[in-house]
Amino acid sequence: MWFPKDPGVMRKPQRRLFVYMLYVDESGDTGMIPGASPIFALSGLVLHELVWHDFLAEIIAFRGFLRKQYGLKLREEIHAGRFFHKAGELARIRKDLRLRILREVLDFQARQSNISIINVVLKKQSKTPPYDVFDSAWMVLLQRFHNTISHRNFPGPRNAQDYGIVVVDRTEEKKLRALTRRLRRYNPVPHLGSGGYRSVPLMTIVEDPIHRDSLHSYIIQLADVNAYFLYQKHHPNGYVRTKGARNYFDRLDPVLCKRASRTQPQGIVYV
Repeated sequence: MWFPKDPGVMRKPQRRLFVYMLYVDESGDTGMIPGASPIFALSGLVLHELVWHDFLAEIIAFRGFLRKQYGLKLREEIHAGRFFHKAGELARIRKDLRLRILREVLDFQARQSNISIINVVLKKQSKTPPYDVFDSAWMVLLQRFHNTISHRNFPGPRNAQDYGIVVVDRTEEKKLRALTRRLRRYNPVPHLGSGGYRSVPLMTIVEDPIHRDSLHSYIIQLADVNAYFLYQKHHPNGYVRTKGARNYFDRLDPVLCKRASRTQPQGIVYV
């Protein structure tokens, strides 16, 4: 390591990097063949790093409540789809109570003041191969994340400059990494009303997306529940419809990122 001879000659102080963290999960599939899901949904929970520890403490306290009230252990994963299909050990909890746990998860988030949730729904009906469902939906989500950071519209601390990091449940890692790197160099955005495109690189997003197993991330588990009910809002399964839970997603209304869409009241971006 090199040290300057004159101790008064020092490097310029580095600017502190502050980041918003986007935790994302998916619902539906990216297939374009008969039998594939009719939509592909992405839901991302946004949280500033400066309130991360406080939010985690809130989640741990909330998980303690779920353990006491419903018998859900802290180590057990909240995975909405598996709460109703192949429940495994969770079968010891009545199915209607499992649905109530998921409702509690939504209501817990709705009470938070420092989070925001971005949502994208891609409708496949009008799309034909070789349309890329995965790239199209993720590009829109990343663009909205970048735009909202740039316009300082997320709740939480305000800094001279904030950046973003993406944390995602296991997905198509290679494709998402390539997409993110491409958008940092070239991001075509249409000119409103005048036709044509301009490039707005996503320079607020730093590093490649970080892939985590949701079993080990309480926050990704929240995003899983959000994505599940975003999908159910549009295409509910039989059990959700019977139990009147089709619109459970609406319980998140206080924390939805409504600035993500100019036309949809809940800020859901349709592709």
